[in-house]
Amino acid sequence: MTKIFLSSDHAGHVLRARVARHLAERHLPFEDCGPADLAARVDYPDEASKVAQLVRHSPEGRGILICGSGLGMAIAANKVPGIRAADAWNRDVARLSREHNDANVLCLGARFLSEEEALGIIDVWLSTGFDGGRHATRVAKISALEPKGSS
Repeated sequence: MTKIFLSSDHAGHVLRARVARHLAERHLPFEDCGPADLAARVDYPDEASKVAQLVRHSPEGRGILICGSGLGMAIAANKVPGIRAADAWNRDVARLSREHNDANVLCLGARFLSEEEALGIIDVWLSTGFDGGRHATRVAKISALEPKGSS
């Protein structure tokens, strides 16, 4: 697996630290993209953009973004061409986001997931491949919705 880019806003700091330990324990290559200041409020669009751009320019890379609900991160990350961010709230959704949508960014809601649930979702998401086939046609149609010249 290639590098995983990890970030959060202020609502996701604690879970992000646990996710970083989890990835390190599994010897997975990752970069904790911050923010480093745990006391400061952080605007999730800034963190989502940072990770989405890194994933965009690392075709095999993946991102994990954590905010209060996961929704804001997903909305912001999906504005970046080539990004397919999914807000997963259980293992089945995480698996389907990879199998059917080839999601390259996983978004998690720190206020709605236990640590155990979040780590389980991450493990499923990282170990699931894209099914291709009829799903590849659909993912291509998603890519076709991006503004021309944005890739």
